[in-house]
Amino acid sequence: MKTMSRELLHNAYERSERYLAEVDNQRVFPSNSDLMAMNRFEEPFPEKGHDPNDILKQLDEVGSPATVASTGSRYFGFVVGGSLPVTVGANWMATAWDQVASSAVTSPVADKIEKVTSGWLLEVLDLPRESVVGYVTGATMATFTALAAARHKILKKKGWNVEEDGLFGAPEIKVIVSDEVHVTVLKALSMLGLGKSRVIEVPTDANGALDIRKVPVLDDSTIVCTQAGNVNSGAFDPIGEICNRAQAANAWVHVDGAFGLWARSASSKAYLAEGIEKADSWTADGHKWLNTPYDGGIVICRDEDALYGAMSVSAAYLKEKSGASQSYIPEFSKRARGIDVWAALKFLGRDGLDDLITSRCDLAQHFAKGLEAMGLNVLNHVVLNQIVVSWDSAEKTGALIKAVQEDGTCWFGPTVWKGHNAFRLSVSSWKITQRDIDLSLKAIENAMKEIQTQK
Repeated sequence: MKTMSRELLHNAYERSERYLAEVDNQRVFPSNSDLMAMNRFEEPFPEKGHDPNDILKQLDEVGSPATVASTGSRYFGFVVGGSLPVTVGANWMATAWDQVASSAVTSPVADKIEKVTSGWLLEVLDLPRESVVGYVTGATMATFTALAAARHKILKKKGWNVEEDGLFGAPEIKVIVSDEVHVTVLKALSMLGLGKSRVIEVPTDANGALDIRKVPVLDDSTIVCTQAGNVNSGAFDPIGEICNRAQAANAWVHVDGAFGLWARSASSKAYLAEGIEKADSWTADGHKWLNTPYDGGIVICRDEDALYGAMSVSAAYLKEKSGASQSYIPEFSKRARGIDVWAALKFLGRDGLDDLITSRCDLAQHFAKGLEAMGLNVLNHVVLNQIVVSWDSAEKTGALIKAVQEDGTCWFGPTVWKGHNAFRLSVSSWKITQRDIDLSLKAIENAMKEIQTQK
């Protein structure tokens, strides 16, 4: 069995290594024939088990061609980072360890590494050092966790124990968002019983930042959900000003910083997030701009008691105490996600992280200028790594998206921005170079010429 295990892992390594070596040369989105080949997975449940090496072979030969090359260098569809090689290696090691990373009892090493990583994150993001950090699946669960802490604290002040008594008859909580609020925030609100249609929406400016003049009066029953990095435009809400108002009213401010929070680590972009440290909770993703493997979300909360009060449970066999990972997140059975984040931060260091963020923003500027030079319309002020683009009409914009996707050189998808049909480009992966941008620009230009010829 040991020999088989070693042979199997070596087989998996060779296939994985080959995939990563070739991913930049494959179509960014699978071809129709590659998609059709997945029908080979449709087979009756086996009566007898199969050889494990044959299983890996099928995954590689059928599965690998049908993957989206989001870990490659010309994927611009969503805010998806590639995986730094060191984080892939650390992820493999953590998978081999197979730790239940919820406490020092279930995994001393995961507990230690995640605690160290939490301190590093607070330092590099320059957030209040008394804050506590939890590692979850992504921004949806991070937002859910942070807003659960907000709900707990607000209702506790009113004499209501929401964890014990639920929301039936509870004092009302007022939730304020912008009209550009991300769907994950609304999903988190719905899961918390706060309602995604009961929010108060505040208008945004031309670049998608919340209009501070339109924010209603705040009080101690209010949660304000702000955005650090609009998912379309990259814009930042005036979070510092909102926090000043909130502190005066004893309201809670949450920051959806899934990718934009990392701007705090870049000397040339930190100004965008000025005052963000005054908020009460923050979310970020490792699998976006930090370029760690999926999945890896981060929740940060200034008030340890509020997060502990919302997330902790009592059971004789758990012996839970404040400070354990399970005290700050919904999950007990969790993989050691913090190890991926630790590996990325240790590999990059402060200077490397600054360069990673800054260089992606510079490439986005290069991309935007190239698109404008071809006669396309860049609809946003490119302040970060996000670009919103349209052509002359909704019809031509849609045709261009379809043609580029079919070409396979690069990939991006549609969006709607301030009433305009458009497409969005996100420059997130560590692998993207200027050559990748130029190849993508050429593919877009060729598609435009072909569409114009057809007309």
